[in-house]
Amino acid sequence: MTADLLEQAATVRYAYKASLIGHAHQFELTQDGLSWRAAGRADLWRYRDISAVRLSYRPVSMQARRFRADISHTGGGRLAIISTSWQTAALMAPQDSEYRAFILALHARMASGGAKALLSGGLSPALYAIGLILVALLAAGMATLFVRALLTQEFGGALFLVGFAALFGWQVGGFIRRNRPVIYDFDHIPEALLP
Repeated sequence: MTADLLEQAATVRYAYKASLIGHAHQFELTQDGLSWRAAGRADLWRYRDISAVRLSYRPVSMQARRFRADISHTGGGRLAIISTSWQTAALMAPQDSEYRAFILALHARMASGGAKALLSGGLSPALYAIGLILVALLAAGMATLFVRALLTQEFGGALFLVGFAALFGWQVGGFIRRNRPVIYDFDHIPEALLP
C-alpha cells in the first residue's frame, strides 16, 4: 500500500465545543465521506456531494486566533467547523494543529473523491468592500483629529491617537488582510486562512 492509500484508509477526526452547554461537534473523514454529529443530529456527506467550502478568519474577544470553515452540501445543509473549543466559562482553547490537519485532509479527500465544490476564502466581496470603506473613513477621521491635535499643540491627544491607530491597525488590519476574498483550488489552500 502506498502512503497515499494508507492516508486515505485512516479515519481523521476533529471535535470542538461551540458553547459550554451541549455536546461537542464531532467530525470524521472516512473512506465514504464526511461523517458528522452535532446538536443531536448526525449524517454522512459524500465528498462529491459537498458543494462549497468557505474558509475565514473570525477572531472573537476571548480568542484572537480563531478560524472557521463553512461547508455546504448539495442538499442544502451547512456545517461550521471552528478552530477553538470552549473549555471553561473564561477559557476558549485554540486547536490550531488539529484544525489545520483536518481541513487539509478534508480538501485532499474531496479532491480524490471527485468533488466539484466551490472553494472560497475570506469575506464575500460586498462585505469586504464595505469593510474597506469603513476602515478608510475611520483612518481619514483619525488623521484629521491627529492634525488638529498637532495644530492646537495637544501632544497628549496626538500621542493617544497614534497609539489607538497602531492598535486598530494591528487588530482590524489583520482581519481585513486575512479575509480578502479569494477563490482557490484543492492544491492551493490559502495559508492566511489556516492556523
